[in-house]
Amino acid sequence: MNTVEQGVEIKRRAKALGFAATGIARLDRNPHAAELDHWLAKGHGGTMAYLNRQAEKRKDPRKIFADARSAVVTLTDYFHGSPTGAGARVAQYAWSSDYHDVLGQRLEQLAAVIRLLAPGSKTRCYVDAGPVPERELAQLAGLGWIGKNMMLINPEIGSFTFIGVVLTDADLEPDPPFEADRCGTCRRCLDACPTQAFVGPRDLDARACISYLTIEHRGDFTGKQREQVGEWLFGCDVCQDVCPWNVSFATATADPDLAPRAEVAEPDVDALATMDEREFERRYGGTPFARPGARGMRRNAAAVLDR
Repeated sequence: MNTVEQGVEIKRRAKALGFAATGIARLDRNPHAAELDHWLAKGHGGTMAYLNRQAEKRKDPRKIFADARSAVVTLTDYFHGSPTGAGARVAQYAWSSDYHDVLGQRLEQLAAVIRLLAPGSKTRCYVDAGPVPERELAQLAGLGWIGKNMMLINPEIGSFTFIGVVLTDADLEPDPPFEADRCGTCRRCLDACPTQAFVGPRDLDARACISYLTIEHRGDFTGKQREQVGEWLFGCDVCQDVCPWNVSFATATADPDLAPRAEVAEPDVDALATMDEREFERRYGGTPFARPGARGMRRNAAAVLDR
């Protein structure tokens, strides 16, 4: 089996595993390395110090995994349809069980396929963890372009997708990169941001982003931050909700492993505001809410109730 045939079979197997789209990129220096340096230098990463520590690997993914030559990049649709409730809002990616677990298992299965098709090869899987420039690799693998809201947009399914990556030392045939910028003159995502966190196209100041505040920010909110959170208990989807590519092409996933869980998609905010560590772990230990933890979610709930 030659490298082209290997790629075709990898994509066929990936589809059978539930991935919505799969592409292959050759590992090279990140074409957006300079932008990352400028973004970090401006302090737009806030307190996410790990981004600075990981910068060299994010700028050159060949440094992540010795001898790695290719990246098999996957997209998984997590869109659940337009929200209907009027209460506290939760970003759609968090409506189900922890996607790290769901996709991690599928990527390991895909990695086994790669090792089978390329005997002697090594693999390493990443799901939104580690110093992997997922969006850039997805663009290089032909899966879409990076929109003005910094999200990877696939022209057939939009941007409500998880990106999974398998790095391998197998020399696979790469797909053509996605070169076009199909955002054009549209700036709906920039203008719709509730906190005006976008300094400009593809330039997000995380310190003003609701997703950052409710998930990554540690410590109490200032008065201004409490106001910025608004109705969002966890994360924010506004810049994706208004994107024409999602309005036109995003369709609700039928993936049973990503089915919404009511206690996460429509949580009891009053209960969260006073929930102790033990009860929080019992209810939310296997969900994305575990990232900010009980203390962070109590803080978020108090802000939402105070709006």
